[in-house]
Amino acid sequence: MDKKKEYLIIDSSALPDVYIKVVEVKKMLATGEAKTILDAVDKAGISRSAFYKYKDFVFPFSERTKDRVLTFSFMINDKVGTLSLLLSCLAESGCNIVTINQNIPSNGMSLVTISFETAEMQCGLDALVARLETIKGVKSVTVAGTEI
Repeated sequence: MDKKKEYLIIDSSALPDVYIKVVEVKKMLATGEAKTILDAVDKAGISRSAFYKYKDFVFPFSERTKDRVLTFSFMINDKVGTLSLLLSCLAESGCNIVTINQNIPSNGMSLVTISFETAEMQCGLDALVARLETIKGVKSVTVAGTEI
């Protein structure tokens, strides 16, 4: 009986160090900071066997969101142009909007939920969230879900 894969989002501070170090090794290899797996695991302080054991199962969230549909929730000011700035930022980042849902504003704020495809996204998830948080009128950005 095949067990269906289930992905979880877990705060990295709750994980054993070996998982964090596996991600560090992958980053070192991807950026060229380390030329070989042996060099990277030595720098990270884990064994090659630990790396090989977990390398196919531990990923940064941003790495697992490429070519997916992400859903973000935003709390925004009910001001002319705020939603437009938000959508422009997503478009400039290469995100393809799939759905938009905006609740009726209350107390000058509105909850907006946007789902978008990430296949053409030109930056990492952390960079996108950072850009979205700088938009005037955006009070909060939350990753609400991902369709894998």
